[in-house]
Amino acid sequence: MSPALAPPLDRMVYDRLMAGDGAMDEPDRHVLASVIALAVAEAGHPLAEAVGLPGPMLQRILDHAFSGAYAPGELLDPEASCGEDAIEEPDYRQLLLDGRANGAEIEDWLARIVARRSLRPEHLWISLGLRSRKELSDMLHRHFPTVAARNTQGMRWKKFFYREMCQAEGVYVCKSPVCDVCPDVSHCFGAEE
Repeated sequence: MSPALAPPLDRMVYDRLMAGDGAMDEPDRHVLASVIALAVAEAGHPLAEAVGLPGPMLQRILDHAFSGAYAPGELLDPEASCGEDAIEEPDYRQLLLDGRANGAEIEDWLARIVARRSLRPEHLWISLGLRSRKELSDMLHRHFPTVAARNTQGMRWKKFFYREMCQAEGVYVCKSPVCDVCPDVSHCFGAEE
């Protein structure tokens, strides 16, 4: 990955989170630490709003995935609201949850986070603070395998999710009925580097 595309994480926050004890797999801790550290670095919105999780849910993540990294109230307001949903967020979350692996709590967290961070203009993996599209793909296949498996041609994830939501509503916004002949195919498929 080009250094110019590396997400500007707050490395101190990331390192401190990862140094805490976690009751979940390392790849999932990395994903959660990355998005939290990026949201802290952005400083444009309160953490709860930036990641789409209310304060109590974020505190649960800190307690479960990063125990001991931050004292309650140190990184976030435990009563913070996640703000109002954008119009597509409930559908986005439901799309992911309909394809979840096993109903684990982390899937609820990730569905909310991915839906909120998808509102940002850059590639989804960058919006999540991840190092590569592969990290995003791995997480999606791990936690939302039914949905991820439908992306058979490697469409960029954000475009894929919006296309899936549009198709579920019977709205077709693509220029061509088949991607292979579409003049915008390079915007939907290909490298994200």
